[in-house]
Amino acid sequence: QVHLVESGGGLVQAGGSLRLSCAASGRTFSDYGMGWLRQRPGNEPEFVAAIDWSGGSTKYADSVKGRFTISRDNAKNTLYLQMNTLKSEDTAVYYCGVAVRWVDTPTQADFASWGQGTQVTVSS
Repeated sequence: QVHLVESGGGLVQAGGSLRLSCAASGRTFSDYGMGWLRQRPGNEPEFVAAIDWSGGSTKYADSVKGRFTISRDNAKNTLYLQMNTLKSEDTAVYYCGVAVRWVDTPTQADFASWGQGTQVTVSS
């Protein structure tokens, strides 16, 4: 069983940046891929980004490609999401999760063991 704790959310103006962190415990972090998902108000959870166990392969939703960067530090058991050029439509609760499968086009169904989430609010 893995335990995930997200942090780093907050209020930022449009065009600004935030870096989210996800601290993992309970399992060998480097054994599995990880991902970030988000849930915007009134919407279903959606996939944002994923990274394989080594950090050598990444995937992004089209809506964040070129603006967000996912990374991991296996020595620190931590996953990151660097978010740049933030837009009001990025406002959401952001969750990290463990990848239960590695697919070409991930969805929220390909992740499990989500953390409690961290709120990101982008003001326009």
